[in-house]
Amino acid sequence: MAGEGDLKLLGLLVSPFVTRVRLALHIKGLSYEYIETDVLDKGELLLRYNPVHKKVPVLIHNGLPLCESQVIVQYVDEVWAAAGKPILPADPYARATARFWAAYVDDKLFPAWLGILLAPTEAARAEKVGETLAALAQLEVAAAECLDGGKKPFFAGDSIGFLDLAVGCNMFWMEALRRMFGVTFLDAGKTPLLVAWAGRFAGTEAATAVVPDPDDAVAFARKLQAKYGSAPPAN
Repeated sequence: MAGEGDLKLLGLLVSPFVTRVRLALHIKGLSYEYIETDVLDKGELLLRYNPVHKKVPVLIHNGLPLCESQVIVQYVDEVWAAAGKPILPADPYARATARFWAAYVDDKLFPAWLGILLAPTEAARAEKVGETLAALAQLEVAAAECLDGGKKPFFAGDSIGFLDLAVGCNMFWMEALRRMFGVTFLDAGKTPLLVAWAGRFAGTEAATAVVPDPDDAVAFARKLQAKYGSAPPAN
């Protein structure tokens, strides 16, 4: 493993944002201490190292904390530039494009599917399902450009990179939601490029090593629903 100094990661197994950071650390071949954190009952470490947002992930490098997954991934790529494959594109336009769509994922896709879990009524849930499908449809448009119409296996080219991590860390939740609510979010008829890309992503060594089982996400979702209250799945 690459020489990395003292690295600790405060995380939650089923957090897509923690998964994103763990993928980046794996790509770079970095060893680190992983500390599972109860985000429903903020612990002392989380409050000490992320007093602003009180959220995971938090990467602690030689005692210095870094928060927000996109920030952490870019930090990891810069600090350990010589280790593993590069995560961000070298070309400035490609790098800016990857950052744009990664922000779209965090701003549109994540809140939409989280809303499905926490919706107080079936009507509210249906609205969030629609928002999730709309976000995925927009990402299909992005895939047409970034994957060059399917000629490239990944957004980053021949191997996974920044945008692959940003989108891919949400995919196990798409399957968890399908199991919970019976809605297929990635449809070969509507989002063929994303479906094909998701299959390739899931088969990568990094994803196989890091991405959680959707059943773990379902179990955590039940805990979220019990704590915050939400409409039960329709029969």
